[in-house]
Amino acid sequence: MIKELGRVIEQVSKEKGLDKALVVEAVEEAMKSAARKTYGQELNVEATYDDETGGVDVHKIQTVVAEVLDPDNDISLDEARAEVDPEAQIGDELLIELDTTPFGRIAAQAAKQNIVQKVRDYERSMIYAEFKELNNSIQSGIVMRFERRNIIVQLRPNVDAILPEKEQIPRERYRQGDRIRALITDVNESVRGPQIVLSRTSPELVRKLFDQEVPEVYEQIVEIKDVVREPGGRAKIAVISHDSDVDPVGACVGMRGSRVQAVVQELRGERIDIVPWTPDETDFVCRALSPAKVSRIVIDEDAHSMEVIVPDDQLSLAIGRKGQNVRLAGKLSRWKLDVSSDTEYEKRLRESRRSLRRVDGLGDLRAELLLADGYKSASELANSDPTEIAAVVDGTEEEAIGYVEAARAAAEIERVELMVLRVATAVTEAAIALRPPEEPAEGEEAAEGEGAGEGEASAKVEGEAEGEASAKVEGEPAADEAADGEKPAAATAPPAEVEG
Repeated sequence: MIKELGRVIEQVSKEKGLDKALVVEAVEEAMKSAARKTYGQELNVEATYDDETGGVDVHKIQTVVAEVLDPDNDISLDEARAEVDPEAQIGDELLIELDTTPFGRIAAQAAKQNIVQKVRDYERSMIYAEFKELNNSIQSGIVMRFERRNIIVQLRPNVDAILPEKEQIPRERYRQGDRIRALITDVNESVRGPQIVLSRTSPELVRKLFDQEVPEVYEQIVEIKDVVREPGGRAKIAVISHDSDVDPVGACVGMRGSRVQAVVQELRGERIDIVPWTPDETDFVCRALSPAKVSRIVIDEDAHSMEVIVPDDQLSLAIGRKGQNVRLAGKLSRWKLDVSSDTEYEKRLRESRRSLRRVDGLGDLRAELLLADGYKSASELANSDPTEIAAVVDGTEEEAIGYVEAARAAAEIERVELMVLRVATAVTEAAIALRPPEEPAEGEEAAEGEGAGEGEASAKVEGEAEGEASAKVEGEPAADEAADGEKPAAATAPPAEVEG
């Protein structure tokens, strides 16, 4: 029995991958629990595993006292010297061996459960510590089952992870038994063990995939500055090289696109744009909007936005499918981007110039200065600070106050004109909607009737002509057969005359 206990400890430590000392500790705790159930819960017990014999020695600890107050944990001096140690002194703690034979079935079962629970707790703590270090890394697993649209992935035997629905790529489907690669985003402790959360939509997944596929990225020769993506659709990454001899885009693309294609294949066809990073923000925005060409950029520092103007034929290319290209470029550059065509921009520019020139006393030169500074209408000028306006037009504050007053009057006129235009448009649309359908004139009806009559007559004539031709063709063989007798009536009948 003793030797069997030693073998069990060795076997459990190997199967579970646990340190033998942890298993021994669990066995000792189980023996202490069994001793307390047998001899009393208040007993101070100590259990020690003997590695040589493979057994567990159980002792109760009693303190030598002059007067016994706690029979379970105290022993008198005379009794201690007589039964345990002849040289015992008051205050000594004596180890008195307990007989493990009386341990009953219940105590043994409790000891077994204690060992199992301890081993399970140690195993969970080791798994938690291991995967806590693997956080933010790519792991491979097998799809085991589906729970409320969440996928349960087995990373290794007895270690499961969850891929939540929100972390799954849209339109990506898996079946039980499929192999899947995902990024570990979180590891939490719970009552049922460590909970490992996976993700297929995190931008870090793209970064880690390039880290595996591109040696220059792994060696930090090429740095991925940022990654933005719309999972399943498109992704953009900004790269920079710390070695002048290494092209960052070429390194990530690889020979004939082999490296980037490996990443695209892992992401199930998600398009990836590799953008060379530059500290010049306007230049970087132009690169981020590639493959569209940019004509000019108007920057609004206060609103942290850029208006990007592109040629008319490049507008749809710059915006992308459902605005995907400009949206990702904005996230990558961390600027709010508005894309317009050259035609739209010139139209808005003309309208802004016309509105500012309506301000009395402003003049063309000052209007152009305000327009260049970002003022787009008389209404915007009317709500501005005169001090700022004076600085822009290089005038006095009194002049600026006059411009603001004139701008308010011009803005009111524009508002009234716009209101009148809207009312006129609404009236016109209502009149068109309420207009009764036009009835055809009598002359037109007569013409239509004559046309119909002519059509019927024409059809009748054509029908009669076809009938005669058919009768004539059918009648010829009969006439040949009756050559020796009388001629058929159809042959002698005169042809019908048709009147037009």
